Amino acid sequence: MRELRYFVAVAEELNVTRAAERLFVSQPALSKQLRVLERQIGLRLFERVPSGVTLTRQGEALLPVARELLERWNAGLESARAAAPTGTLVIGMQTAVGRGLQQAALRRFREVMPGWEVSLRLVGWDDPSGGLADGSSDVAFIWLPVPPGLKTYVLATESRGVAMPMSHPLARLPEIPFEALRDEPFIALPSAAGPLRDFWLAREARDDEPVIGVTANTPEEVFEAVTSGLGVVLVAEGNATLYNRPGMTYRPVTGLPPGELAIAWRAEDRSPQVRAFIDALRQVTTKV
Repeated sequence: MRELRYFVAVAEELNVTRAAERLFVSQPALSKQLRVLERQIGLRLFERVPSGVTLTRQGEALLPVARELLERWNAGLESARAAAPTGTLVIGMQTAVGRGLQQAALRRFREVMPGWEVSLRLVGWDDPSGGLADGSSDVAFIWLPVPPGLKTYVLATESRGVAMPMSHPLARLPEIPFEALRDEPFIALPSAAGPLRDFWLAREARDDEPVIGVTANTPEEVFEAVTSGLGVVLVAEGNATLYNRPGMTYRPVTGLPPGELAIAWRAEDRSPQVRAFIDALRQVTTKV
């Protein structure tokens, strides 16, 4: 079904780059999946033209069938979910949540939705939607900004600081002005993270291009790169204790707006399990 979604998006946009932006995937990954689909069915679906791509005759014939299949699949999923008295709520996470939020919300969710299971899945930063865009997550803990088509409820607003090796010269300061970090090599999220990558590189406070020491797709990769001396990274204040590592230290940074941790869900999703989890989080944060 994923390959069919990709095919329909490219067929409607007639441009792989625009379709990749619409699907929140990288252009090379989208092109690869299209080639996989063409090999699987033994047909060439697109021809390249100066403005992008155009459908072949085979592609034009397949498009209405693919649309119908996707519509029927989505309708079937909704019917199956509605028929089941219990199920599994899939929660996507790009980082550890902590802050006393997740555990308290899960306890409340299980009280109001008995019989429902919860599945926690780690999603790489190459998917800024936390798994919501492709339907692999029902809700997601993510940092703002988020892609279009999602609703959010902000759970925590925290200042940004910097994680760096303990041996770094700036580690002697109790707090660091961002200007002192401008020329430092930064650990960056993948390009597919889009505006989220820009936020954690503090592009809003720059008039130059940041120096990228290395690109990382998970928190483990980020902090391994920091302790290896490959660069520094901006982190939210609450994550400083969650991701404490030997040989690494955290310092507050001045001159930057705070970050916002939120729970996100698809704007059109009105399922009772999603509403119950959002309500549980609202109650938890109201009591904090």
